[in-house]
Amino acid sequence: MNYIALIPSYEPDDRLIKIVKDLNKNNFKVVVVNDGSSNDYQKIFDSCKGYASVLSYDTNKGKGYALKKGLSYIKNNYDSGIIVTMDSDGQHTINDALKLCNIASKEKNALILGKRLRGDTTPIRSKIGNSITRIFFRLTTGTDIYDTQTGLRAFDYSLIPFLLKVDGNRFDYEMNVLLDAYKNKIILKEETIETIYENNNKGSHFKIIRDSYLIYKQIFRFIISSFSSFLIDYLVYSLMLCFGSDIILSNVIARIISANYNYFVNKLLVFNNKSKIDKTIFKYYLLAIVILLINTLLLSILVGIGFNKYIAKLIVELVLFIISWIIQKRYIF
Repeated sequence: MNYIALIPSYEPDDRLIKIVKDLNKNNFKVVVVNDGSSNDYQKIFDSCKGYASVLSYDTNKGKGYALKKGLSYIKNNYDSGIIVTMDSDGQHTINDALKLCNIASKEKNALILGKRLRGDTTPIRSKIGNSITRIFFRLTTGTDIYDTQTGLRAFDYSLIPFLLKVDGNRFDYEMNVLLDAYKNKIILKEETIETIYENNNKGSHFKIIRDSYLIYKQIFRFIISSFSSFLIDYLVYSLMLCFGSDIILSNVIARIISANYNYFVNKLLVFNNKSKIDKTIFKYYLLAIVILLINTLLLSILVGIGFNKYIAKLIVELVLFIISWIIQKRYIF
């Protein structure tokens, strides 16, 4: 069986040459994707050509784009095999690549993830980023993946069509792969690998603001959507109270108006759900009714024990925010 190493690379150093040579010695077929590096790095890629297929294009388009470019090449030039994706900065060992490939060869519908254990040598940026994405992934799927940002991943050739359909062209792609794999019932399995961070990971091309937004854009949009829905809800609630309406009626009318707004914003802009409205609207409004009942019950209890009716509304909305996100992401959109 072919073992194929796919390495996306942007402006690498000489470590890439060593990785490619070592993979070649261990009978890997190697595909390197030059993700729009400047001409200063051409010598490095030229040195790889005796040991790997090197794909190139002029403009830097991101890690996700490079991975999909490499997967398309493998799909068109091989009939089968186990693919392992690796970083070009020396973070992954050949032994770990072999270990993951051996596991993937026995599990066709699985994505085998190299799990780096965090320790004293792990850069603080990597520790924080991985902790946040781990929490986000668990909230979204209910599944605990220790190392969501690992670049060492092995899988069977049969998963290439799925991977080519995953959205994202930059660092968001790898997170989207995990989310879509969960949705499509592809097994996610972690295997502990050696943790290597050379020179405090200064070779990373991760742009903190841009790439963090891309990875977390869905939850950012959900927060904005929820906050704007809350403003509509709170405004209607407050106005009705000012005009003499009681708490329960004010809350019910406010929730109905804000729920309709929230449904369409979440469907179209947050989760980018393209299914017909009738496939999601029943589940959404069932959730909205349950949230409304809980919301009204909690609001009545808080006001009944002495909370200010405006403060009580703020507390209840905050409590129900996370519950609503998890249910909408997992079961509706």
